[in-house]
Amino acid sequence: MAAKAKATPNNGNVFVVAGTDEGRVKERALELYRELTGGVDDGFTHETIDGVADNSDKAYDLCGSTIQALQTLPMFGGDKVVWLRNASFLGDDVTGRSERTLSGVEALRAVLEAGLAPGVKFLLTASVLDKRRSFWKFLEKAAEVEIHDRIDTSRDGWQDQVAVLVRRRADELGLKFQPDALELFVMLAGEATQQIGNELEKLDLYLGERREVAEADVWTMVPLSRAGIVFEIGKALQNGDAARAIGLIDQQLEQGDSAIAIIRASIIPTVRNLFMAKVVAETLKAPTGNYNGFAAALDKLPEVERAWLPQKKTGGVNVYPIFLALRGASGFRMGGLRAAMEATLKADQALVTTGLDHRLVLHRLVAEIAAARKS
Repeated sequence: MAAKAKATPNNGNVFVVAGTDEGRVKERALELYRELTGGVDDGFTHETIDGVADNSDKAYDLCGSTIQALQTLPMFGGDKVVWLRNASFLGDDVTGRSERTLSGVEALRAVLEAGLAPGVKFLLTASVLDKRRSFWKFLEKAAEVEIHDRIDTSRDGWQDQVAVLVRRRADELGLKFQPDALELFVMLAGEATQQIGNELEKLDLYLGERREVAEADVWTMVPLSRAGIVFEIGKALQNGDAARAIGLIDQQLEQGDSAIAIIRASIIPTVRNLFMAKVVAETLKAPTGNYNGFAAALDKLPEVERAWLPQKKTGGVNVYPIFLALRGASGFRMGGLRAAMEATLKADQALVTTGLDHRLVLHRLVAEIAAARKS
């Protein structure tokens, strides 16, 4: 998904499509390439250069090949598009910082800055561009730039952004999600545009003539992404299923995820949202029967009573995660959730400041949260 697509004025011959959402970058770049070539590529007129470089010498050679392609006019005349595809040497890594690489990139910038021959167009795609470099600063001024970054799942409200994307793509396929099914799909499929598209196509084929997606359909067809596992850990904690939470945590640790990442991506948000949901339901007396009524009630609260709740960037309370936690919060007493909050804080501090076994710290925390539930 394009978290932000920015277009800048240019002379109409330099185009950049970049960002961490690799699926969307590839999709948009192919659309743009077809537009620039008129959908006609005979294999002789236009040139596509694979920009993957595993060392600085390769990066330098790729820049040279691109320059040569830009300066070589088509044999039979007409327009020409040169596409440097998936350039991997423009970020802040060992290859990108190499003097050899920088020399090649600067040579490419000089050619672009001097101006391309009439009818020649340059398309660059990359997942990462170091925005501190002169090459990026030149592109900002001289090229039409589109940035398509993945939605940041570490920020509150990411589920709402993904849900908008899912609905739009589902509409294109003629699919309609039941509310619970949409919530589950968002959590399982994650934020990557390509993954979302793949899973929707699978659902489309699976459903056949049936067009409404139920929760059971999502469970059947959509595998767990990392975001899905984070969701499942939180769901297990809400349900008091310590064995499942520990199993999922161990699975993530074995796959190389860090204990700090797990506690901060899943456990802390889960406990925090449970606590907030409990306070809202019992103290503020907000209606919990449906999402719209719940959201409206929170937005109508006096500023002093909702300032401590998670906020959207655009303003207003980020209601979605609190609403999802309401059912789980009903299984805890307020005192139990306070104890769970304190235990989570101590566990986070232990992971950062002590040499205790990280797996043991997380296992003990899960047990304490499970013990905090009502009998």
